[in-house]
Amino acid sequence: MTQVTEHGGGVWSLKVPIPDNPLGHTLVHLLDTDRGPVLIDTGWDDPESWDTLAGGLATLGIAVEDIHGVVITHHHPDHHGLSGQVREASGAWIAMHPADTHVVRRTRTQVPGQWLDYITAKLTTAGAPAEHLAPLHAARESGRMRTVPGLNSALPDRDITPGELLDLAGRRLRAIWTPGHTPGHVCLHLEEEHPSGLAGNGRLFSGDHLLPEISPHIGLYEDPAEEVVTDPLGDYLDSLERIERLAVAEVLPAHQYAFTDAAARVQELLAHHEERLAGLRRLLAQPLTPWDLAVRMEWNRPWDQIPYGSKNIAVSEAEAHLRRLVKLGHAEAVEGSDPLTYVAVGG
Repeated sequence: MTQVTEHGGGVWSLKVPIPDNPLGHTLVHLLDTDRGPVLIDTGWDDPESWDTLAGGLATLGIAVEDIHGVVITHHHPDHHGLSGQVREASGAWIAMHPADTHVVRRTRTQVPGQWLDYITAKLTTAGAPAEHLAPLHAARESGRMRTVPGLNSALPDRDITPGELLDLAGRRLRAIWTPGHTPGHVCLHLEEEHPSGLAGNGRLFSGDHLLPEISPHIGLYEDPAEEVVTDPLGDYLDSLERIERLAVAEVLPAHQYAFTDAAARVQELLAHHEERLAGLRRLLAQPLTPWDLAVRMEWNRPWDQIPYGSKNIAVSEAEAHLRRLVKLGHAEAVEGSDPLTYVAVGG
């Protein structure tokens, strides 16, 4: 399989593997600048991933030591994982939106067991059954503290400011804040004529925000220590419309493949979430907990075939959709229910 693809105009993508993940790989993009090559994302912190990244760069005549800077679309480990190693080898700066830098800093300072306590409390409140909670209680009691991805992620040393051009000599790369998948997710608009002359306003490095065939996970991302009620699905839908207005010629995502007609893909995703919200309202004709709702939602496989950890992610996505329905006035919590249930309201 070809690991490096040239996209023209001083842009390449490198397929960096994600271990034990159906996504297969992250597309790390390389952007040539007058001060040296800059990476957009880096891939998962894994020896094979590191070797693949270094090998892909070598085919272009570039050593890791030559990297001038790293721009991170969002903090997830398949994007930010190798940033620290790249910086150690090259002295490159690392840039990220402050909202995601906050998540990285929070994760790095977690005390042993804090993550287990948090996820157990969240799942209990969501109505998870005792048999699902049992492994979490056992792990806590035995002292086996699960390693949280991102615990050793590098702290960025530059902030990405939405709406501003990044300091890349000889290139026009503008940051577009697109919260939803994470609070600080950014897309990067390369405001330069497409090298093949495609009609549209340049190219977009879309991270996980806009993918050609996948609807990215939208879950809850608030700090467990802060009493802030977020609406990540609402943020995501607003961000999609912001990207559509750019009218770019081509999208260079972090997974799958490059594609054109971003507007059509945005409309598909907006319709997908509108249909899903309507389906959830129908399910909420009877009071349901977030866990009940997740069990009844349509996933890419039957609920009993979904791995344990993925069920936790599914519940978080169900909660994000519930938040959106409540904010729109289409659902409400049932007073006095324990665990808390929700029911549809209105027509």
